[in-house]
Amino acid sequence: MAFNNSISKNDWQYILSVSLLIIVFILTDLIGVVDKEYFYFVPRLISEQPHRIFTSILIHADLNHLLSNLGGIIITRYFLMRLGIESRFFYLRFILICSFLNFFIIWVYEKILSYFNVYPNYAALGFSGIIYALFGFLLLTSFYGKSHFLSKKIGLKSNYEVQKMLKTICLISLIFSFLPGVSLLGHLSGFIAGCFLFLI
Repeated sequence: MAFNNSISKNDWQYILSVSLLIIVFILTDLIGVVDKEYFYFVPRLISEQPHRIFTSILIHADLNHLLSNLGGIIITRYFLMRLGIESRFFYLRFILICSFLNFFIIWVYEKILSYFNVYPNYAALGFSGIIYALFGFLLLTSFYGKSHFLSKKIGLKSNYEVQKMLKTICLISLIFSFLPGVSLLGHLSGFIAGCFLFLI
C-alpha cells in the first residue's frame, strides 16, 4: 500500500499540540512569567487543584525534555498516517481522555501503596505520558487494526512494518524509562492507558 506523508488537512491537531507546548515552554522557561511549580502533577494537591491533571502535560523540565516530546508527537503522527487515520479529531480526543485515564491509573497505584503505608512524594510533568499512551494504542492497532474509537470512525488498519518499528521503539522506550530523572510510573501508566483505550 502506498503511503503519502505529505501535509494533510488533519495536521492542525499536531501543529496545535506542538505550538502549545512551545508557547508554554517560552512562558515558563525562557521568559519566566509563569511559575512551573503551579502546574506540576503533585498527587497530594490534586483534590484541591485538579487543573494539574491537564497542565502537567504542558510543561517540561528543560529544553531536551521538550524536544524529545516534540519528537514523540512527530513519530506518532507518522504512525497514524501509516495506519491510515481517517478522523479529524482523534488526536485531540485521545489526549483529553488519556489525561484523565493516566491520572486514574496513578491514583489506583498510590492507593495500593498507601494500603502498605507507603506514601510517594513526587512531581510529574511533560507530554511523555501521552506519547507512551499513543505508543501502546498504536502497537495494538498495528496488530489488529482499529476501525472506531469511542464510536467514532478512525479507520486504522493493521500494518506489519509499523508493528516491527513500534515493537523496537517500545522496547527502547521502556529501557530509557529506567534512567535517573525519568518517570517510569508516568511512562508505564501512559502505556497501560493507551492499551486500555484500544480495548474500548
